[in-house]
Amino acid sequence: FIFGIIPGVSHVVSTFVSYAVEKRLSKHPEEFGKGAIAGVAGPETANNAVTGTAMIPLLALGIPSIPATAILISALTIHGVQPGPLLLTDHPEVFWGLVASMYIGNVILLILNLPLVGIFVNLLRIPYAWLIPMILIVSIIGVYSVNFSNTDIWIMMISGVVGYVLRKFGYEMAPLLLALVLGDRLEENFRLALTVSGGSYAVFADRISVTVLMSVLCLLLALQALGSVTANPLSTRRARADPPRLSR
Repeated sequence: FIFGIIPGVSHVVSTFVSYAVEKRLSKHPEEFGKGAIAGVAGPETANNAVTGTAMIPLLALGIPSIPATAILISALTIHGVQPGPLLLTDHPEVFWGLVASMYIGNVILLILNLPLVGIFVNLLRIPYAWLIPMILIVSIIGVYSVNFSNTDIWIMMISGVVGYVLRKFGYEMAPLLLALVLGDRLEENFRLALTVSGGSYAVFADRISVTVLMSVLCLLLALQALGSVTANPLSTRRARADPPRLSR
């Protein structure tokens, strides 16, 4: 829950933190990694908890924290809705519609999951050879229906290949999605700040709040870079690519 509120924190962080906490509190930590129920239920619960609370930074600040909210902010932007502090004022129907949809969605999930959980489990038996083509067709239809352009389809296909290659090498997709979604907004606000200041970079250091935020940002980037250099890159990427799961 807490990790979902923090802007920019991926659901992967909450999953592995939950896994580590469950392993530390367990009376039989040696069973973790060998199919322990607590090692699966804990991370999955944390993953589901992040999804709901990730809507808070999305609606309040316009910052997507997980891939699901990154996709949502992309869809809202396509329809001319800008998530952020002014969302409740400019588009109250969208804000309250999202809030109502979460309540309604949870009720529907409760009604459907209890009697149909056995059928949903059988969906996992569908071979990937059938499932992937169906997902690909639906994705192509969705991309083409936005601008009715074949170029968008090619962009989607190339992006899919790039994402597959990065995934094979163990890279996390959430930072890439955040960069694609927030990159243009960062550049737009950066140019706006320089325009207001007459091209002076001193605007980023003339207020104590801005100075503190910039210092914290630089510190976090430095710590991340230092951790990447000192840690084993291959083992780190494999750990991110292979979350805890039941062993067969």
